[in-house]
Amino acid sequence: MSEASRLLNLKKLGQSVWYDNISRELLLSGGLKEILGWGVVGLTSNPSIFEKAISSSNIYDSDIQSMKDRKYSDIEVFEKLAIEDIQNAADLLSDTYRS
Repeated sequence: MSEASRLLNLKKLGQSVWYDNISRELLLSGGLKEILGWGVVGLTSNPSIFEKAISSSNIYDSDIQSMKDRKYSDIEVFEKLAIEDIQNAADLLSDTYRS
C-alpha cells in the first residue's frame, strides 16, 4: 500500500493528518500540493524546522544575501523567510480551511 493510500485511508476513518515540516523547496517543487492531495490537512512548524530548511538548501541564499545587503538583522531575516513560507503554505491550505 502506498503512502498516499495509507493517508487517504486515515482520512476516511476521520483522522486529521498533519505534516511536521515546511521548506521553500517543498513549496516550490509542488511537494506540499502533492501531500495535500494525499489527505494531509495541516502543517506544523517551529524555529528548528526552519533552521534545518534554511541551512540544508541554497534556495534561500539570494533572499538572505539581499536582506543582509539591506542591513536586516539575523532575526529579521529569519522572520521574513519564515513568514513568507508560512503564508505560501497557508495559501495552499485555504481550500482545506474552507471545507
